[in-house]
Amino acid sequence: MVVKQLSTRPCKGSDDPYHYCLSFGNHHGTEHVPGVLPGSGTNLPQQGAYGLYAELLNGTPFVGPRATSSFVWMYRGKPAAAHQPMRKAAKETHNVEATFLPYNDKITFTPLGHTWGPLRLPASATSTCHSTTFVQGLKTIGGHGCATLKEGLAVHQYAFNSDMDHQVFVNHDGELLLIPQDGVLDIKTELGNLFVKPGMIAVVPAGIRFSVSRYRLSDIAEPRSTATATGYALEIFGSQFALPELGPLGVSGLANPRAFEYPVASFELDTVDSKSWEIIVKAAGRFRSYSQPQTPFDVVAWHGKYAPYRYDLAHFGHLSANVDQLDPTASCVLTAPSRSRPGVSLVDFCIFGEKWAVSQGSLRIPYYHRTMATELCGVIRGQYNGSVRPLEAGGLSFEASYMPHGETYEAHQRETEAEHEPVKVLKDTLSFMFHIPAHFALTKWATEEHPDIREERPDVWDSMRNHFLDHIDDANVALAEANQPPLEQNIPTLSDDLGL
Repeated sequence: MVVKQLSTRPCKGSDDPYHYCLSFGNHHGTEHVPGVLPGSGTNLPQQGAYGLYAELLNGTPFVGPRATSSFVWMYRGKPAAAHQPMRKAAKETHNVEATFLPYNDKITFTPLGHTWGPLRLPASATSTCHSTTFVQGLKTIGGHGCATLKEGLAVHQYAFNSDMDHQVFVNHDGELLLIPQDGVLDIKTELGNLFVKPGMIAVVPAGIRFSVSRYRLSDIAEPRSTATATGYALEIFGSQFALPELGPLGVSGLANPRAFEYPVASFELDTVDSKSWEIIVKAAGRFRSYSQPQTPFDVVAWHGKYAPYRYDLAHFGHLSANVDQLDPTASCVLTAPSRSRPGVSLVDFCIFGEKWAVSQGSLRIPYYHRTMATELCGVIRGQYNGSVRPLEAGGLSFEASYMPHGETYEAHQRETEAEHEPVKVLKDTLSFMFHIPAHFALTKWATEEHPDIREERPDVWDSMRNHFLDHIDDANVALAEANQPPLEQNIPTLSDDLGL
């Protein structure tokens, strides 16, 4: 039996069934039944209200700066410790990795760029999709570091067509950023519920138990039994997402803290005929499970900072430059600090959506560059605007650290000859980048078994011309005026450059 929840704010829209607390990083307090939260003098009353048990979940070590301390106190029907012994999960091919060190024979470090199409579920002989839950549909593209070292990350795609019925997932390896691309996610957590449409993101901290279902605005158009939800997930080990510093921007720009939404307390009551629950645990990339007779969603009240949240990317404040270009991290929604390299981010999550292009006398397309950071890009909706990669909505591209990249010769020529006026760009388009200042390993599943590996055109750079050869005479005039010797006269001609 699901108990109707009390709200701290009205619903945002008719399609959203849940209510939320506001603001990033706040110490939230929410109770489904009035009077459950203890007074401010204690977190652990001798006798809990209504006979509820107090339970603490720590997201950071006990000893550490107060500013980064993160925890949540829950007041629930039964403590999470009340469960059956742990066992190995049923034998399945999960294709999930959490160790990206060179000794792992399931990963490879490569400087070669890769592109993948959307992740789709395999069809059976009867042309109907196999039943796949969110946990079963999670596939690792790659990562760096290791979950056991609490430093690093993993990038996944997901595709699933079945709800987690009396199943709960708890990730001991790291915090999960979920980016739906197709299909609305109905995320039920111990602390409350999140409704996450494409164009939104959700973050679930490590150790929080949650279940993922597909929420359909209309099951008539596509039956719930066959509907597929697809998207991306970014998992960070040993760190937590934070808002980037604004520096000279002051108080406005990028993501506004008050636009982040946290669930209000919402709980279920077990009935006499309630089914038992399976709790699936991921630790060091391996899956175990245990069962318990009671619902894990029995938290009547909670308070703290360690909680799941969602954010609507439509609220993001994009920046524009009147000269040159801003680095992609100027579009950073969330960042995660590295634990081993102070002052350096583990990863930056950046988005690119509709905004004004106003620069004058500067190229507006991505320039040719090399960077020590690895870049992974995906498309949530709309058309990919790059000219090199065969990327589409739901797909993902990888550019290794230090590898040169940029747009095609044809795109560059069009841009150099364009007349620039202020114009709104990326209309009806939303894409993202994981900006990772480290080497990034790809899984063998991503390089050999992914169902949609996109080959890059081998002739994509064949048309590139060296225009300097057209201006040798002008260059020699400039050299003569500077009392410098002329360029050698045996420089290839333009016809040689073109291979004619």
